[in-house]
Amino acid sequence: MSDNIEKVKCLIIGSGPAGYTAAIYAARANMNPVLYQGNQPGGQLTTTNDVENFPGYPEGITGPEMMLQLQAQAERFGTDIRNGWITKVDFSGDVHKVWVNDETEIHSDTIIISTGASAKYLGLESEQKYLKLGGGVSACAVCDGFFYRNQEVVIVGAGDSACEEAHYLSKLCKKVTMLVRRDEFRASKIMAERVKNTENIEILYNTETDEVLGDGQVVTGVRVFNNQTKEKQEIPATGFFVAIGHKPNTDIFKDYLDLDETGYIINAKPGTSKTNVEGVFVSGDAADHVYRQAITAAGTGCMAALDAERYLAAKDASFEVNTATNY
Repeated sequence: MSDNIEKVKCLIIGSGPAGYTAAIYAARANMNPVLYQGNQPGGQLTTTNDVENFPGYPEGITGPEMMLQLQAQAERFGTDIRNGWITKVDFSGDVHKVWVNDETEIHSDTIIISTGASAKYLGLESEQKYLKLGGGVSACAVCDGFFYRNQEVVIVGAGDSACEEAHYLSKLCKKVTMLVRRDEFRASKIMAERVKNTENIEILYNTETDEVLGDGQVVTGVRVFNNQTKEKQEIPATGFFVAIGHKPNTDIFKDYLDLDETGYIINAKPGTSKTNVEGVFVSGDAADHVYRQAITAAGTGCMAALDAERYLAAKDASFEVNTATNY
């Protein structure tokens, strides 16, 4: 082995609730974890202004502040947290090999993947502006719908997830306007009928977003156009929700791990964090296309660390499972 190759027991790829929780558990189990934060340290939650549904924060907390606290907790137990991202992997042999920024090579006994999934957005300049400001653009109705109680909002999308989120918002908001690009839904019939039969959901077919309107700080409306007639109109709204899907950040693993048709990592054994490669585990939104919540990501981060710890114990009799990690 070359002298410039680093050898570690546990490498965590990605931060956010899953990665940091895995780091906390792995560090307390004396696995000396090394965590690379990736190109978005803290993950998607760093784009969320207010988090009010994570247990333990009765007054709520901002997403960036929560991630800094989780990072500090992981560091407190000895996690080596580093900047940079994994650009290449090789899981073909007994040694799990990764490369950082196409330069540094690391060999790890165990790998925990916590790379998450990125929400898809329309790409409009105005959309991105208010997303970064935290002023009314969101890709998660369950996360942010509460802040628009008794207000009027717009949601973009035509699939099952969009219908589910529109229906969720309808229970909180005074009015939900749903923008469907075609003349029909892509969603299953039962989901489409649910939104069609909801009194405070208005559906605009053949309609696309022209611009997200605002006062420089928060969203005040959405300008849309009919892609058949080219007619434009402005819809008053304080919230703009985008529900056109997520892309799991798993491309670098596709040659070695089993992925589903949309790129999510498949758990080799249901109820665990195991992948089809021994010693490689997955946590968070890289494998979860159903819940996608901070609390569920944190839970699977815990699972991945415990699974990795038991894998090491089974492989090396000198490595003892730390039962304290089970509390």
